[in-house]
Amino acid sequence: MPTKISIFASGSGTNAENLVQYFKSNTDVSVEAVFTNNPKAGVIDKMKKYDVPVFIFTKQEFTEGLIVNKLKKLQIDYVVLAGFLWLLPPHFISSFPQKIINIHPSLLPKYGGKGMYGHYVHEAVIKNNEIKSGISIHLVSEIYDEGPIIAQFETIVTPEDTAASLAQKIHALEHLYFPKVLADFFAANISKT
Repeated sequence: MPTKISIFASGSGTNAENLVQYFKSNTDVSVEAVFTNNPKAGVIDKMKKYDVPVFIFTKQEFTEGLIVNKLKKLQIDYVVLAGFLWLLPPHFISSFPQKIINIHPSLLPKYGGKGMYGHYVHEAVIKNNEIKSGISIHLVSEIYDEGPIIAQFETIVTPEDTAASLAQKIHALEHLYFPKVLADFFAANISKT
């Protein structure tokens, strides 16, 4: 029986698409659905060619537990946040303890927290003359970007880098490592049960 995952995304969905492509021929992991809070999110169109159902939801549905109920109905094992911008309510986190994984575009604990996503992170890294940045893949807790870290990967920040060029480096790390780290994490946790 494959590990069933659901991906949550708010934007273009490049990480979601990368995960779907990575796992489509994997018999151990199945992407069952994508959820988005943004009816104009690029991820909606991206999923059409993969036959992955997309569920669009409202803040009310999210906070009232309807989304958790839907995930339970789909028998989802893990929730993967790939550019999802809302803070998860406590009932959501407690429904999937240690089974919600996020990717963040910095080396946490640096440049995490509310409002620190996408280009805001890269702009802050450049402004502070950091010599490295990277990605953090971590379990989700009730505080933005503070759950236990599963893996981190670095890239060099050069004096010539802009927020846009750094974003390209970070995307390359995300696409290379996120699926592999997830696959290893799922496999390790299956062997514990």
